Amino acid sequence: MRGDGLAFSSPQWRLTRWLADVGPDVSDDVRVALIGELYGSWPIFAAGIINSVLTSGVIAAREQSAPFVAWFALEVVVCAARLIVLSIAFRAARTGRQTPTDLYILLGIAWSASVGLGAGLSVASGHWVSATLACLSGAAMVGGTCFRNFNAPRLAGAMTLFTIGPVVPGVALAREPLLYLLFLQMPLYFWAMSAGAFRLNKMLVTVLQAKRHSEDQARLDALTGLRNRAGLVDALDARIIAHQNDGSRFALLYLDLDHFKPVNDTFGHAAGDMLLQTIAQSLHDIAPTADAIARIGGDEFVVLTSDVSPEDAIALGERITHIAEQPIVLADGASATIGISVGIALSPDHGSDAETLLALADAALYEAKSAGKSCCRLASTETVLTALRKLARHGAARPGAAA
Repeated sequence: MRGDGLAFSSPQWRLTRWLADVGPDVSDDVRVALIGELYGSWPIFAAGIINSVLTSGVIAAREQSAPFVAWFALEVVVCAARLIVLSIAFRAARTGRQTPTDLYILLGIAWSASVGLGAGLSVASGHWVSATLACLSGAAMVGGTCFRNFNAPRLAGAMTLFTIGPVVPGVALAREPLLYLLFLQMPLYFWAMSAGAFRLNKMLVTVLQAKRHSEDQARLDALTGLRNRAGLVDALDARIIAHQNDGSRFALLYLDLDHFKPVNDTFGHAAGDMLLQTIAQSLHDIAPTADAIARIGGDEFVVLTSDVSPEDAIALGERITHIAEQPIVLADGASATIGISVGIALSPDHGSDAETLLALADAALYEAKSAGKSCCRLASTETVLTALRKLARHGAARPGAAA
């Protein structure tokens, strides 16, 4: 798949969406990745243009008749249009703008039809040198189409049909009995190449889906199903980018369970795991619209939430501390009483990068612990100074270095 970091837009028109569709039950990120592959690379694009334009030009020069000159002109126009659209698409992808994917797909079909038209004309002419050149060019294009576009098998099938389809009426006009064998070969060729494209597409989608699932699992905490530290940093980085674009503020709530160790020591680690799972579910219930909820350590959790005022963040933190007001039921009818301390950092008030915000929320959590635990504290001026001195003195490692 693409390794250049460019993201190309999905098609919007009904026809082009159908042509580029990869089937049901495919995640959006996989669909976007497959669309990006339709654009290929500049060397592949240049090779295809040189092949078709050079072939049509040589045949037009040899035949010197109006149909072949018109074919050559059509090839030049279509290829020039594809070159312009491709350039626009790459520039748009680099700047995060909408790319002209619909037009690019339709021009791909037009290019196939132009190559097929030339092959049909050449076969119909009865001039076997020209026919050989045109058919070899068409066969090369079909191979390249199925190799490059099997991520959109319907498009690959359509381009194959438009490339080899005109050969059939060309054979009828040539009236060469030996060529009638192509009436059988062309449908079989189309079926084989299209079936191959669909089969390769299925294999590719399966691999990509498995890869995405593996990457997702690597960012989840196995015990609670919440994000882990790596997953939190991904969400936090995304929220920071969104803030830079729209100016929306967000809050980072750093949680630590009070008196958790005695639960493990008294009831065992299985009971401690059950308690952590209960807290995770409670956090989901309290903050269902949060950008991210993560477990980043043994009994440490983080809630990332957007579009909140300082008062909103404090109110959320206080609701979280109330989770532990009543004993939490464990296995075998046992119960445990704990507390939850919460430290809060706001962006942009307290910082605009992940490392600083996590450090400040952690420092605010320390203040909550020092104040008697089971309470909530918003980062203050003293918190900021303490955290910054700690970062400068110890050179804190970037968050997310360990999952």
